[in-house]
Amino acid sequence: MAAAWPELAAAARERRRELTLPGATVAERVAAGGGRLPAELLALPLLQSLELSGCAALRELGPGLAAALPALHTLVLSGNALGPAGLGAGLGGPLPALRLLDLSGNGLEALPAALGGAGDAGLSEEEGEPAAFPQLRSLNLSGNRLRELGPGLARAAPQLQELLLSGNRLRALPGALLPPADAAPFPLLSRLEAADNEVEELSPDIAALPALKSLDVANNRLSALPAALADCPRLKDANLRGNPLRDRRLEKMVNGCQTRAVLEYLRSKGRAEGGREETRRRKREKPQKKDGGDGERDEAEAVGKLLLKVLHVGDNPAPMVVRASPGVRDVRPYIVCCVLRGVQLRPGNALRRFLSAQTKLHEDICEKRTAATIATHDLQLVKGPLTYGVQPPAELKITPLGRKEIKAKDLLRQLQMEAEEQRKQKKRQNVSGLHKYLQLLNGKDNYPCLVDAEGVVISFPPITNSEKTKVRKTTRDLFLEVTSDTSLQTCKDVMDALILKIAELNRFTMENKEEGSGSDDESDALCGAVNMSPSQSTQQPLVVEQVRVVDMDGNLKVLYPSKTDLATAPSLLAVIR
Repeated sequence: MAAAWPELAAAARERRRELTLPGATVAERVAAGGGRLPAELLALPLLQSLELSGCAALRELGPGLAAALPALHTLVLSGNALGPAGLGAGLGGPLPALRLLDLSGNGLEALPAALGGAGDAGLSEEEGEPAAFPQLRSLNLSGNRLRELGPGLARAAPQLQELLLSGNRLRALPGALLPPADAAPFPLLSRLEAADNEVEELSPDIAALPALKSLDVANNRLSALPAALADCPRLKDANLRGNPLRDRRLEKMVNGCQTRAVLEYLRSKGRAEGGREETRRRKREKPQKKDGGDGERDEAEAVGKLLLKVLHVGDNPAPMVVRASPGVRDVRPYIVCCVLRGVQLRPGNALRRFLSAQTKLHEDICEKRTAATIATHDLQLVKGPLTYGVQPPAELKITPLGRKEIKAKDLLRQLQMEAEEQRKQKKRQNVSGLHKYLQLLNGKDNYPCLVDAEGVVISFPPITNSEKTKVRKTTRDLFLEVTSDTSLQTCKDVMDALILKIAELNRFTMENKEEGSGSDDESDALCGAVNMSPSQSTQQPLVVEQVRVVDMDGNLKVLYPSKTDLATAPSLLAVIR
């Protein structure tokens, strides 16, 4: 005798749109019915939402479910014992209104044919075959035993926005999920979760998902990340933790940095690798010549690149020197400096773009100043030689940008009060702007500072520069400084990125004629603009002068740029050494 289903009788009588059947309550009746849904369920054509979860006895849906419930938009079948065959009968036809499908925790080893599984792949790939789930937005397949996904899913659910795959046995991502290149794969997919799988490869094809905003591949077996990940145009949040990445710096970044900084690092690394490959290709293809034609060819290849000329210490009649005192070792031990000549900051919004770029570098590659801090100075206002040392907070005095001279301890107290007041006014939990860097000096008995030959503090990292050496629209030559408590290589990487960005901005300013702006503090007359063609402007290289950092006895600690620096983007930057 068939088991009674009073819940279904009531639903039919009351013409319900939603129905939830608790698994523990119905498990015995499902088992008595052969492990499938009761036939009475097919007599509810108005049903829009159905949930039956946590029923270990449920092994199949039974035939005709899709045809009998055409209005269904939500189907939750999590924590059951459904397999591909058991799903196939119920999902054998289209569900045109279905928007959410939850099949998590069923132990699925393969997808049913309706979802692009291999069972009836030929049927789903027929030319002109309508999508089985044309309105499906969310598909939850977490907690199963899936090893791969087929391209049929993109055809079955073309409007998918959320795909949850955590806790399976996937080996590659996207793997076979994406259809051939001539099809448009998941144009709306914005959330992809595949944590706790066995993924060993995240392929560059991930960039083929144009709407991807959130990616979770934590706790997999990834040893590397593709540079193409940075090409996902809308990616804002990527959880990459818990993977055995070979790149130790990248591993540190994924565990402690914002997604934007990680993507910027991958982009820079990809450019460097691409540049090295391009160099190797040119060497292989370059014909052997005896007449010195190679130099002319190299010069021609440099046209269109950003040009940078290095002036070595030995060729500089008055090189800048920075002396580092022993006290910085326990506070902020690493510093790299150089001089950059020939910048264009007067036309239009050039200065504003320069300052914005510095802010963005602080947010990204400098990891909100926790990894490194940049300081830029007007070289004409810098009196060398310089000393990088430490001073007690009560003795260190500086004239911060836009403020009057103040002791460091009073400046920090003032900034902390401003931060708290701003936080209260804006009703925020956290402070913003300069104020969020104050914590980096907590517990320090001495503060780092860069002092000029006149004894004036021109930089107080990681907080502020001095008004004395402020960069203005009239500035043509820069003294650049990067400090860090992380590593010397971090300083060099940041300096490389800073110089590359300034070179890009300089070219933009030269190639895009703008009217002069009088927005700077000074009232001197505007210089006449010089018209240059793009090819002419790119042939006017910036000049970077080497700067030595020495200890108090004059022993060399670091020289920048060395012959190994400024090599991260050879495809973009041509360095004349």
